[in-house]
Amino acid sequence: MSTVTAREANQHFSKILDAAARGEEVTITRRGKPVARLVPVEVQEDPAEAARRAEARDEALAFIKKGVRGTSREPWTRDEIYDERLRHLWSDEG
Repeated sequence: MSTVTAREANQHFSKILDAAARGEEVTITRRGKPVARLVPVEVQEDPAEAARRAEARDEALAFIKKGVRGTSREPWTRDEIYDERLRHLWSDEG
């Protein structure tokens, strides 16, 4: 948690807002005494969006576990993963 004066808060409000957005609490003082605290808002994710993200994550994990057809179990390059995913999307499987 950081502390700034009211004058600093006024002059650098954008920076203080950015700090709060990153999760930092900022106490604002006037004449050396705390008068306010700027805290991040805890945003609740939409349940439908959370379910969509979970489904996408599960699909990606299943795809990775399945492996790339015709290759060994050697580590994949990023290009191999992307190429196989594109083949999957453009085929009848996707």
